[in-house]
Amino acid sequence: MPLQPAFPSVHLLVRHPFRLFIVFLGLIGGFQTHTSYHQPIFLSRKGRRAGRSIRRKKGIPCTKPCARRQSAVKMPSVTEKVIDRLKRIKRVNVERLLIVSAAGLVVMLALRAEDNQTVDSVYRVEGSKPAVQTSADGTQAASASAQTPMQSVICWYEDGDGYLVPVTQQVAQQDGIAKATLSLMVKSSQNDLTAARMGLKNILPEGTSFDIDISGGKARVDLSKEALNCMSAEEELLMVHGTAAALCCFDTVEQVSFLFDGQKRSQLTHGTDVSGVFSMDNINVESADVTSSVYADQMQLYFPSASGRMLVPVTRTVFSPADLSTAILELVKGPKKDSGLEQAVQEKCGIRSVTVKNGVATIDFTREFAGIAENDDGGQLAVRAVVFTASQFPGVEKVNILVEGEPFRPAPETATTFVNQASEVMSSYPGVVEMD
Repeated sequence: MPLQPAFPSVHLLVRHPFRLFIVFLGLIGGFQTHTSYHQPIFLSRKGRRAGRSIRRKKGIPCTKPCARRQSAVKMPSVTEKVIDRLKRIKRVNVERLLIVSAAGLVVMLALRAEDNQTVDSVYRVEGSKPAVQTSADGTQAASASAQTPMQSVICWYEDGDGYLVPVTQQVAQQDGIAKATLSLMVKSSQNDLTAARMGLKNILPEGTSFDIDISGGKARVDLSKEALNCMSAEEELLMVHGTAAALCCFDTVEQVSFLFDGQKRSQLTHGTDVSGVFSMDNINVESADVTSSVYADQMQLYFPSASGRMLVPVTRTVFSPADLSTAILELVKGPKKDSGLEQAVQEKCGIRSVTVKNGVATIDFTREFAGIAENDDGGQLAVRAVVFTASQFPGVEKVNILVEGEPFRPAPETATTFVNQASEVMSSYPGVVEMD
């Protein structure tokens, strides 16, 4: 967590050494005070008479008292004052100042080192959205670089266990980026090859096309008749939820509704309900015995897949406040035994504290959390699981992970901008793709 000093002025001096140098000069100037400049300049009557007789002998005219006073004492300039004060500093005082300055420099360097060390343990989160914040019509935020020809989008695929998995892909900048994103999820020879290299499958039937209308945070997607060719209700669910999730990854979309071949439908071929609106709240929903929904709520947790190559979001029903503390507690509990997913953190890991302040969520684990460093990836997936689980809550912009109160930094350094990057998933997939 960034250093927050008790005195903001001290913090400014630490971050700006030039200001510290100015303060040092001020101390030198104030160390020795030349009091002669503060003595009264008025002379006695006898002194004034003596001064007038001397000036008469020298031929110096003097008619006004104020002129006599001004000529009696010459006021030094500011520069002369500083130079005179510097000349009057004793050697002992200089040595003291050097000692104090050296001590101050040591403190300043220590504070800056502590500041940098703390920031290294803070992970900036973007949730499941692209690092370059892009609207669904293809326009980018002002902070995005206009020179790069590529941009990041989130595509959703099916893994071997039937889960929807988000993967970050790079596509060329273009108008209608939402259509371009969904096009990557349609079954075709090229798209199927790309998905196979990651051990995944596309979720939209072959030949599916779409029209998208976005207004006021709501997207209406008109899928062509090919979308009705799903082979089962499970495929229909994956298609609908995956399409909605891909669109909700854009800043301009919060909810998605569907048309099929230009018509509003209540059900699909295999009975899947498509009459309502969809969002990212129902991705990979865990089964739960809910006798009463009065105290039930849902949240998303991220767990490593069975292969340990990517993170899978899971929607879990909880019967306590759906806040950050509950989410981290559920993450430590791990996935359900029959889920096919892996534990994100050590099973015996405890939670010392969970706080949110100034947009930074600070999560302090017990020493067992450090055991993730023994994983094949050095703990990168575990850190990402914590970061993206925390990122779903409003107001969380950064996540600070501590172990027994000390910053935790896995090796190698963990990038937390994306949940799963296509290049990383491909490089870690053990399968071999043969082409004729």
